Amino acid sequence: MSKPSPEVYEQGKGMDAHNAVMREVRSRNDSTYDPREPTRVWIDEDNTPDGVYQSLTIILNTGGCRWARAGGCTMCGYVAESVEGGSVAHEDLMAQIDHCLDHEAEEADEESGLIKIYTSGSFLDEREVPAETRKAIADTFSDRERIVVESLPDFVEHERVSDFVDAGLETDVAVGLETATDRVRHDCVNKYFDFADFEDACTAARDAGAGIKAYLLMKPPFLSEGEALDDMISSVRRCAGVEGCHTVSMNPCNVQRYTMVEELYHDGGYRPPWLWSVAEVLEATADEDVIVVSDPVGHGSDRGPHNCGECDDRVQRAIKDFDLRQDPTVFEQVECECEATWEAVLERERSYSLPLAR
Repeated sequence: MSKPSPEVYEQGKGMDAHNAVMREVRSRNDSTYDPREPTRVWIDEDNTPDGVYQSLTIILNTGGCRWARAGGCTMCGYVAESVEGGSVAHEDLMAQIDHCLDHEAEEADEESGLIKIYTSGSFLDEREVPAETRKAIADTFSDRERIVVESLPDFVEHERVSDFVDAGLETDVAVGLETATDRVRHDCVNKYFDFADFEDACTAARDAGAGIKAYLLMKPPFLSEGEALDDMISSVRRCAGVEGCHTVSMNPCNVQRYTMVEELYHDGGYRPPWLWSVAEVLEATADEDVIVVSDPVGHGSDRGPHNCGECDDRVQRAIKDFDLRQDPTVFEQVECECEATWEAVLERERSYSLPLAR
């Protein structure tokens, strides 16, 4: 499997150039963060193979994604919120967990059946979350029903996954695949692994008794709206064909700080995806044998997935409804005059001259 380092591709082949730009952009960030405070925590609802659960979502503040330290993905600004120094002590990480449990006790009427744990990189990377901490977190949540942990394929190993399975938790490993198309993942997202590596991670997770949740990215930079739409539909279908992959979460790209996407956005070279495109992908793949969901972060804003501004909230509500019920007819209940503009963009926009409309 490819390893996360700046030398993944030969010098001069493309990825080294992306990394150089990303390192320069990221160097502008001078923020610092408390290693005893999580990056974010919230209560939500999520659809799973066992039904809809109240979920406690935790984003731990770690030393950050090692691939992002090399340069990293063109759209990802999460490493900008990580602790400097490359690692966070076990005691500090567990203090973050305690903070999240306090938040749940204050905000929810009952404990969440589903726990979702993320970092700015890979939860299963022991440089970010040591084995001691991973086992302690598994023990902390052993009285819950399900858990989702996120990781790059490199770190999906039997022993690391089995800590949660052995604790009696229905376990899912979320992998940031972004797209099933290797060319798009390499050249547009600047992510070093191949679809075959994702398939290997699925096998490793399945052998440990866990399922797989694939994360896809709707409209990375350098793709037109139509290209991004077609890529997402084909990517969902390819993921549905991988044994053990029961859920696909399609994340519409938003403009995060200290990223290449932000540089393009400010220069007029990037527009986040239309919410109509998100709805179209969900509707087109509703018959696949996989749960397909989407949570358009920042919907309705210029930096997030949006339509014309008048219909954004209505389309967002339909997307959320679809996430929970998987019923594509919800999209028949929303319409707006801006659909005509979106359709014209799909027909006429070309990647070498995008965006056609803001």
